Amino acid sequence: MIDSTPIPLAGPEGRLRADAVRNRALLLDAAARIAADRGAAAITMESVATEAGVGKGTVSRRFGDRNGLLRALLDHAEIQFQQAFLSGPPPLGPGADAAARLRAFGPALLRHEHAHLDLYLAAEPPPDHRYAVPANRLRHRHVALLLTEVLPDADAGLLAHTLLASVEVVLADHLVRTHGMPLERIEAGWHDLLDRLLG
Repeated sequence: MIDSTPIPLAGPEGRLRADAVRNRALLLDAAARIAADRGAAAITMESVATEAGVGKGTVSRRFGDRNGLLRALLDHAEIQFQQAFLSGPPPLGPGADAAARLRAFGPALLRHEHAHLDLYLAAEPPPDHRYAVPANRLRHRHVALLLTEVLPDADAGLLAHTLLASVEVVLADHLVRTHGMPLERIEAGWHDLLDRLLG
């Protein structure tokens, strides 16, 4: 069964006061400078507070923890990706049949996360929270709904998890860095899984 709970798209929290918007932008600019100069691993609550010239408590109140801060940095790229598969041109977006959209989704996700790899790896939540991240929930639901169109009698929720695991950012990074595997081979693996699944 596919969860029907509404999932928010990535983006800033609700309607913020003008000073809160300024503070959020100040802190994200500071974090982006640190990432550009020293890499995402150097982003800590303390380093961002120092770079922005504020107290650590200000950063904590705005983002909760380091993971929340890193996720906020990824929001812009995540919104672009979500718009591409929810309302962009086919074959990734609406207008193509479900099988074609599934074929396009895995490689698009793989390329998107690879383009922002440093931040995605740094923002990777602990295993017990990985599947609760709104962006991951939205991706899972999207794939599950497409699978339901193509395979109405299948356990689409479980199959969606299985497919998404094959292009998961930590695994893809491991295969590329440790085994020298090109992204094209991982993409081909996604297509092979789909071809076998869809028969």
